[in-house]
Amino acid sequence: MPRAAFLSHHLDDAAFSAGGAIARLLDRGWDVALVTVFTRSVPNPAGFALECQTSKGLPPGADYMSIRRAEDHAAAAALGLAQGTVHHLDFPEAPHRGYTDAPDLFAGVHPDDTAVPGAVAEAAAPFFDADLVLYPLGLGNHVDHLHVIAAVEAHVPADRRAAWFDTPYHLKLDTPPAGHAISLTPDETARKLDACAAYATQLPFQFGGEAAMRERLQTLPERWDHVPAALSWLSPDAAPASS
Repeated sequence: MPRAAFLSHHLDDAAFSAGGAIARLLDRGWDVALVTVFTRSVPNPAGFALECQTSKGLPPGADYMSIRRAEDHAAAAALGLAQGTVHHLDFPEAPHRGYTDAPDLFAGVHPDDTAVPGAVAEAAAPFFDADLVLYPLGLGNHVDHLHVIAAVEAHVPADRRAAWFDTPYHLKLDTPPAGHAISLTPDETARKLDACAAYATQLPFQFGGEAAMRERLQTLPERWDHVPAALSWLSPDAAPASS
């Protein structure tokens, strides 16, 4: 059975950006792992980290990341992923690593934060030998996205990896980069939208609510960085892969 590992930076990004691809590979008999890197619960958040929580309508005492991990399991189930194929790595998000506000998240890696990709690569190493490793392209330049990219690209050969266009970041670009688009089937779309809807804490901030998310993503192709030949596994007409 061929294996695919979707290595996501945050809890929701793989579903928003590549949920249809997850559904398609599952339907074609692939063993799919959903691996999210920055999922650690940090008690007693303060400053910008606390603001990231309270701005989503959650009280200061809530375990924000525990809620988000539960959302991730619900999203995975909507896609058809088995419980044991969902993995949460124990790294704190950027607001817990000294990034002080929203602009700071997109202004480059802090000098004292440069060791993160190596640590991520060590923790994610069991997934790097998959037949395909899927990860973010890094549109928007969020520091957590950049760390995942660095970890993957240092350890996974180019012929076994593909990068998804980060949603909703690429929707905000005046001129998105060229890429390879895949159109989803009605069933893939329905599963993707139901998975995205599971991230209830994020939908108002990212899309303006669930209805707006469903309307925006209903007809949106998923986009990838690779040339079509490298993404033949995503072609609607491609035969199920084997290895």
